[in-house]
Amino acid sequence: MKQLFTYTLATLLVLALVATEASAQQFSKRKQYNSVGVSLNAMNYFGDITPKPSIPSLRVGASRPNLGLSFTRRFTPRISARAALAYGRITGDDSKAADQNDPEYKFRYNRNMNFRNDILELSAVGMFDLIENRNNYIRRPDFVPYLFGGVGVIHHNPKGLVGANSNGVSEGSYIALQSLRTEGQSEAYSLTQIVIPFGAGARYKLNRSFDVGIELGFRKTFTDYLDDVSGNYVANANVLPEGASRYFGWDITRELAGTYNKSNQGGEVRGHSSEKDWYTTLGVSVNYILPTRVATPKFR
Repeated sequence: MKQLFTYTLATLLVLALVATEASAQQFSKRKQYNSVGVSLNAMNYFGDITPKPSIPSLRVGASRPNLGLSFTRRFTPRISARAALAYGRITGDDSKAADQNDPEYKFRYNRNMNFRNDILELSAVGMFDLIENRNNYIRRPDFVPYLFGGVGVIHHNPKGLVGANSNGVSEGSYIALQSLRTEGQSEAYSLTQIVIPFGAGARYKLNRSFDVGIELGFRKTFTDYLDDVSGNYVANANVLPEGASRYFGWDITRELAGTYNKSNQGGEVRGHSSEKDWYTTLGVSVNYILPTRVATPKFR
């Protein structure tokens, strides 16, 4: 994961240098244009509640929809900037993702964690086209692959499914986890986080006003709590916030109430804090190019 992030930063640095060269060349303001777009994506995450703790390991059945709105400004033949607002959900379930016959990951099945997390993301990215357009938007290329990278901020709120043995909580409902400090944290983790979005895509010209595209995006986060799982089980209930005991019968673990009563559970590994969580989006978009005045040749 760290190597992937390092390689990505190196790639973006190279692109920035190329972009500087491109920007130095003349590009008439008359050829610059804006577009607005909408995207529909499949959203997935990589963390402690996946088959294996690595980016290639995901469960397709855990995919959930993500909807986005964007505004894009073209500045040079290859460079654009995009601001986007997106909303989507990630999910995970040990009972479906963990292999109970795999000795290395069997504990995940026994752990029986589950969560869902609705994420609101605001991002700003730079886009680098691999095929340049020195013309106006009407004569833009029919097919353009591109790379992108930037920065974003998210608001998230992981929740867990209430089981049958809960105390005064309706079975089948979802409970917000951050305030419960389920691992005995001294302070609750922040629900607002910085992310680094990057990825690649391609767009196709439908007509003079519309493009359709496909895009794969990765989000590097700086939190291990998108799924509310990071460290170890608490040794006993006394370290949990006051009032949290009402959820002991649920606690999104297979051991239910026994989780905090069994001495062999206290302090044992619940998650892997050495790796931060990631999430991805894969989907299609439609972009409408806002009309601009196009200069026409003058004949004398």
